Amino acid sequence: MPELPEVEVVTRSLKKTIKNLKIIKITVNNRNLRFKLPKDFESILKNKIIKNIQRKSKYIIFDFGNNFYTILHLGMSGTLHIPSKKKITNLSFYSNPSLPKKHNHVIIHFKKIKLIYNDPRRFGYFKILNNKNDFENYFTRIGPEALDKDFNLIYLTNKIKNKKKNIKNFLLDQKIVSGIGNIYANEILYKSQILPTKSVKKLTSIDLIKIIKFSRLTLNNAIKFGGSSIRDFKGISGGKGDFQKKFAVYNRENQKCNKSNCKGIIKKRYISNRSTFICNYCQS
Repeated sequence: MPELPEVEVVTRSLKKTIKNLKIIKITVNNRNLRFKLPKDFESILKNKIIKNIQRKSKYIIFDFGNNFYTILHLGMSGTLHIPSKKKITNLSFYSNPSLPKKHNHVIIHFKKIKLIYNDPRRFGYFKILNNKNDFENYFTRIGPEALDKDFNLIYLTNKIKNKKKNIKNFLLDQKIVSGIGNIYANEILYKSQILPTKSVKKLTSIDLIKIIKFSRLTLNNAIKFGGSSIRDFKGISGGKGDFQKKFAVYNRENQKCNKSNCKGIIKKRYISNRSTFICNYCQS
């Protein structure tokens, strides 16, 4: 599943290609996404000009101006493609370098190019919001991003009160902090030297400061290196995301800890059925 850095890379790719373009028509091959597309989806968006493209957490926002928006969530397996004479079409995650033959559910046509939404599992969705209140209220369900200034010591101190969760599940709870997924939670906790199973009630202020620091550092570095190509993520240029080459702990089972003066070995465990990688020496 694409996490915040991958969605940010996709958003930047879209800005370079379709910002300020007019939608000529929309072809819907399957309305049965996570939420069924309305019958008038095509007519509502036809002739609209995409004024801007933004990201909020793991959501891509198409801004048409005048407080009219379409939100796209890629779900577990959603990808975006812009076919061209070049073989590489992918803007997204979990993909092949060429356009898939199946599961191309929504095609947005512009004058010279088209944007295709592909989603084998159909957990992704589009949502149309046509006023400012609905748009702002839509995101009240999620917590601040780890990159936001609101994700700070005071906020975390209040959030961990009376919580029984372990810190890894805490970071993965989108209502508490949005945009962090399994890969980056592993990296953040390793760099913070905190055991993923540690109860949030036992975290000190120093622990929380480390989590804030390394959340921002890890996500910004992942964006810088174009996301993580666990399953062939590619940006608009066709180049793979390179952050997986920078993994300190994720997917490094039985390898030596790469921190200086650490004799630990990376072990793999499962927390809530999610792969969790831990240094058995420096995380406590």
